[in-house]
Amino acid sequence: MNNAELNKWLEDLRVEHRDLDEVIHHLIETGHHDTMRIQRLKKRKLRLKDMMAKLQSELIPDLDA
Repeated sequence: MNNAELNKWLEDLRVEHRDLDEVIHHLIETGHHDTMRIQRLKKRKLRLKDMMAKLQSELIPDLDA
């Protein structure tokens, strides 16, 4: 993948991460009874965060010492 594709993918992941955050907050604020669903959403959010960190590190150019 080239940098433009990686940047697009990274932006898509950021949007999904932000959306999940809003859904999780809404479920918690409204006292949603399905705690397993909330936990699954939180795990998905963490996986997205890990994927974003990996992509960001791939975008950093390698520098020879």
